[in-house]
Amino acid sequence: MERWAQNNNLRLNRAKSVEIIFTDRNRNPPEHLSLQIPDIRRVTSIKILGVTTTNRLSAGDHVRDVIGKCAQSLHALKLLRCHGMRDDSLRHVYKAFVLSKLLYAKPAWWGFTRAADKQRLEATVRRAIRLGLYTADDLTPSQLAADMDDNLFANILNNPCHVLYKLLPNSTEHTYNLRPMRHSLPLTVKTNCNNFINRLHFKNIY
Repeated sequence: MERWAQNNNLRLNRAKSVEIIFTDRNRNPPEHLSLQIPDIRRVTSIKILGVTTTNRLSAGDHVRDVIGKCAQSLHALKLLRCHGMRDDSLRHVYKAFVLSKLLYAKPAWWGFTRAADKQRLEATVRRAIRLGLYTADDLTPSQLAADMDDNLFANILNNPCHVLYKLLPNSTEHTYNLRPMRHSLPLTVKTNCNNFINRLHFKNIY
């Protein structure tokens, strides 16, 4: 990385650089890890573009962090109500500011959440419903997440210039007449990887 930076007229700032070693969260971590890089701090979690990821590929820390920030925002909305803001305006602010923060970059981390994490997200929205900032008829976080996934996946499928398009398997023409699938991509061997492309590739195929 340091050589790459030099070749591109850049300088690697070691004081602001960290090292993280990802391991399978379903297995015990290896007893002996590689030697630590000199002057580079080794961490167990890292925040990338606002999304906190742990070395076990878990989104639990990110969910807790976002829920804490949204709780502060709910307190601010209650103060706005005390100062006379109407409920319909408060609901617009909640959707635009709090709910968008709750689901920010969701395709990147939703597949790495556990059931308990999703329950905490649902509980946060239920609290907003009790406060009158969200209605019970509106979509739940899980439904919003599914819609966001479908829209993004459709955009990737229909745009060969999309940055994620090259991660898709090569399209193929089916010669058999079975139940139509939502895409024409070949079904490769399914792995336990929960990244966005793998999740949407095998969604609703059975």
